[in-house]
Amino acid sequence: MHRVGNAGPALQVMDVVVMGESLIDIVTTPDGITEHPGGSPANVAYGLARLGVRTGLLTAIGNDRRGAAIDKHLAGAGVTLLPGSRSLDRTSTAAATIAADGSASYAFDIMCDLKPLEPAYAPPKVLHTGSIASFLAPSAATVQTVLQQIRDECTITYDPNIRPALLGSHADARSTFEELVQLADVVKLSDEDAQWLYPRKTLEDTATHILGLGAELAVITKGSSGSLLATAGARLSIPAVDSRVVDTIGAGDSYMSALILRLLARGTDGFAPSVLEQLGRTAAMASAITVRRAGANPPTRDELLSHL
Repeated sequence: MHRVGNAGPALQVMDVVVMGESLIDIVTTPDGITEHPGGSPANVAYGLARLGVRTGLLTAIGNDRRGAAIDKHLAGAGVTLLPGSRSLDRTSTAAATIAADGSASYAFDIMCDLKPLEPAYAPPKVLHTGSIASFLAPSAATVQTVLQQIRDECTITYDPNIRPALLGSHADARSTFEELVQLADVVKLSDEDAQWLYPRKTLEDTATHILGLGAELAVITKGSSGSLLATAGARLSIPAVDSRVVDTIGAGDSYMSALILRLLARGTDGFAPSVLEQLGRTAAMASAITVRRAGANPPTRDELLSHL
C-alpha cells in the first residue's frame, strides 16, 4: 500500500476494499438445484455496493463460465473487481443443502490465491477481510501482509466465518485467527464461530478475549437471539428483527455490510454506546431483510433505510 502524495498520478480511491474469496453457491432444495454467486467476502462487497458504498473487491476467480457469472453479478451492484482478481483456472464452488428450517450445510471446492493490492489504489477508509482466504495458503500470507501494511491508514474489519472442514487443526486455525485479530479494529463472528474457536468460553468471555488481543470492537451474532457488541467500556445486546426465514445464506455477510456502512458514518463519536446501538440495529435489520428471500440477496440502501 502507498500513501496519497502530492506528486505523481492520482491514486484511485475506494471507500471500502474487501479481500477474500468469491465462489459459486450450488444450492440444493426440495425444488431443485440452482447456482448463485457467493463467498463471504464477495457477499460483503456486493452488500456494500447495494448500500451505495464505493467498494472494490480483491478476489480470485477463474476465466470460466462461473467466473463470468460472478463478475456480472458484482458489476451489477457497482463493485469494482480489482486488478489480479481473474487469476484461477477454475472458479471455486460451495455446495449448499438447505434444511427444512432454512439452515444451510456446505461442501467446498476451493482454491485460494489472492494477489497483493496494486499500488494504484489509495488506502480505503475501511479494509474488510475474512473467511476462507484468511486461513488457507497462499492467500492467508497475502491477507496478513496487506493488513500489516495498511493498519495505520484505515479501519480494518475482520470476520473469520469459520468453515471447520477447510481449516486443518483447531490449534492452527485459532492461532491464525488471533494473529489477524491483533491487526484488526473490528472483529465480527457468529456464535457458532465463537463456540468452535473457544469451546470452553462463554460468548461474553470470547468478546473479552478478542478485545484483549487488541480489537476495539467485538461483535458476536446469535441468530434469532440477536447480537452482542462489546468494547472496553460498553456492552450492548441488540435484539434480532422478527422474520419469516426462507434461507440464511448471506445473512451474516449482509449484517457485516451494514455494520461497515455505519462505521463509515460514525464520525468522531468512536464507539460510544449510542454508536454501538446504531451499528447493531442497522446490521440486524439488513440481516433480517436478507433471510426473507432466497440466496445472498442483501438490501439496497433505500430498502434498508425504509425499514429503519
